[in-house]
Amino acid sequence: MADEVVRIENLAKQYRYGVISHGTLYKDLQSWWARFRGREDPNLRITDEAVPGLEGERFWALQDINLEIKRGERVGIIGRNGAGKSTLLKILSRVTTPTKGLVKLKGRVTSLLEVGTGFHPEQTGRENIFLNGAILGMSREETRRKLDEIVVFAGVERFLDTPVKRYSSGMYVRLAFAVAAYLDSEILVVDEVLAVGDAEFQRKCLGKMKDVAGQGRTILFVSHNMSAIRNLCPRVVLLSNGRLVMDGDSSHTVAHYLSQNLVEGGVADSVELEARMEGQINRRNPSIRFREIALLDEFGTQKSLFNSDEDIIVSITFECLRRVQNLHILVDIVDEDNASILSSYNVDDPNVTTNFYELNPGGYKAFCTLPKNTFGERNFFLTVCLISLKTEHVTVKKILEFEVKFQGYNDNYCIGNDVFVRPQLKWKMQPIDSVHVNNYWE
Repeated sequence: MADEVVRIENLAKQYRYGVISHGTLYKDLQSWWARFRGREDPNLRITDEAVPGLEGERFWALQDINLEIKRGERVGIIGRNGAGKSTLLKILSRVTTPTKGLVKLKGRVTSLLEVGTGFHPEQTGRENIFLNGAILGMSREETRRKLDEIVVFAGVERFLDTPVKRYSSGMYVRLAFAVAAYLDSEILVVDEVLAVGDAEFQRKCLGKMKDVAGQGRTILFVSHNMSAIRNLCPRVVLLSNGRLVMDGDSSHTVAHYLSQNLVEGGVADSVELEARMEGQINRRNPSIRFREIALLDEFGTQKSLFNSDEDIIVSITFECLRRVQNLHILVDIVDEDNASILSSYNVDDPNVTTNFYELNPGGYKAFCTLPKNTFGERNFFLTVCLISLKTEHVTVKKILEFEVKFQGYNDNYCIGNDVFVRPQLKWKMQPIDSVHVNNYWE
């Protein structure tokens, strides 16, 4: 198609464990000679670990990747560490070559793969701006026209004629991003480097990437920050173990990734019992088994999309396979980073009856109401945990995603409600002379 700027067909990249490749012939010879003499590799990094028996074995960093990206699209690429995200960007940036498959690019590519990509440490900030422009095929006059905008955006005016080797990592990435964003290229490839900058600069970068996409440039953005991905990218690609497992709308793709990530991070997403005894999973002799976790409205209808002005009822159906003592039920609302936003135990309720503490074998249903006018307009993740403290220290968790649409209060809908908690608080206004602190709400 005429609007297609990136086409990837049956792409695959293979590496071999233990193969020397330090980027220079001198270092490769150093490492080879050390191995020949049975000495430790002098170029081995602190984080590198030798894997016995794997040297020379092959593994696929990418397999069977097929992707088409159109002009002006903002595409997020997500996945766990080792999923193949950075390898894909390096192939698109021509840093490395594919083992198999075809990559077609239409236009110039600007890459920001790590702090200082394309910068010469001995040259000044000004010289590196012109160097990057020349690498992109731009004339000196084109780069000069953009120079002032780049410097202002990066905030390095005072240090423009200082060698970049003296820059902090934050200054380095600010200048590198400004160069990548302002110099004219059709495709902008950005890896996780924005995490180095402060919160204000990250917001500026996300806003700038939206602007350049509106000018017809294509953005490929890798990040572990799901809020940034959702905010910037309408389309998200999910990689896992070198394979493309999902390509679609950002909300659904991110939700799928987060649910899988929470599961692998220790939260069990299963209707069957995931019992943990002193860190070990016990599936043979469980005491409790989940039957169903559901979110209901006031009419008992099960759904995952709620308006902010309606109660959300958490329905928990479970079975006790033997007598269970001192049962605690935890309802926990978490964000996309698995950080808790709201928590409630059944024993928090002053009206809780003793039957929560001693349950005979049989089926049970517990309810918890998340009150209306509590949540902002966001996606949330619910985890439910059953804990039997006296029987066998069983902990069971289940994940469920739901979305809240904010309706506003008193017929007023205020913009900027992309927050997790948006309660309807009590307000009062009085002339200063009439305010009595002790009778504030009289």
